[in-house]
Amino acid sequence: MKKLLTLLLVVTTTISCIQEAKPEKENSTIDSSKEEVLDRSKDFPKDIAAVFSAHGGIQAFDEMNTLIFELVNPEGNEKHTTDLKTRKARVETDKFVLGFDGKDAWLKQDSTYFKGNPRFYHNLMFYFYAMPFVLGDNGISYQKVDDLKVDDVAYPGYKISYGDGVGDSPKDNYFLYYDASSRKMKFLGYTVTFFSKEASEKISLIEYADWSDVNGLLLPKTLKWRNYENGVVGEVKSERNFINTIASKEKPEASLFEEPVEKQ
Repeated sequence: MKKLLTLLLVVTTTISCIQEAKPEKENSTIDSSKEEVLDRSKDFPKDIAAVFSAHGGIQAFDEMNTLIFELVNPEGNEKHTTDLKTRKARVETDKFVLGFDGKDAWLKQDSTYFKGNPRFYHNLMFYFYAMPFVLGDNGISYQKVDDLKVDDVAYPGYKISYGDGVGDSPKDNYFLYYDASSRKMKFLGYTVTFFSKEASEKISLIEYADWSDVNGLLLPKTLKWRNYENGVVGEVKSERNFINTIASKEKPEASLFEEPVEKQ
């Protein structure tokens, strides 16, 4: 298990410097009290809307209330559950349980196995896994950027940035690159400002290697972190795999995301 924790820390800090998700936006999700979900596809640049469409459509994602997936680990998988309307979250393993109740992040364990930051980690993998749909949150700006060239193939791209005060890390930037023919997402570049709170020029890069159909949504099976420097894409340095995914219109139990009360 210690090896697994080391891998997570490497991915989140040293190798990938992974960015904190932005569930705390005041207006970033759909009103769950409404039975009908409005089609927001016209709210985005045409290219971004086409990417959403290639993955099942932003409206189809908005109609879902719960997303569950398992992150494959050699010594025991992590089960991630997210309320898609509130972005409350729960991460379960046989060593620890952590979550986000909509305001605070919490951690429960009988040991010191998990040494990370619960607020940083509670939706870390969800944010990457739910791409490209999380790039449809409110408070986002889109700017066309130069193509990303990999093995003589050019992937068109957009820079995604956030308005002031949006989420924990409004200075973060993302770079979405997609296949020009299929319009499926292919690469994600990102910067990290959660810990420093300062803008960063360091861009990490994830390749979205393959996909699976989950209740009509095209979601990733494998994420591959690639070496990336000065615009040059290098070899794969780490990867994460996902299984047992459920995307459901059923609302999760609110108690699932509350910090467990210790028995007296």
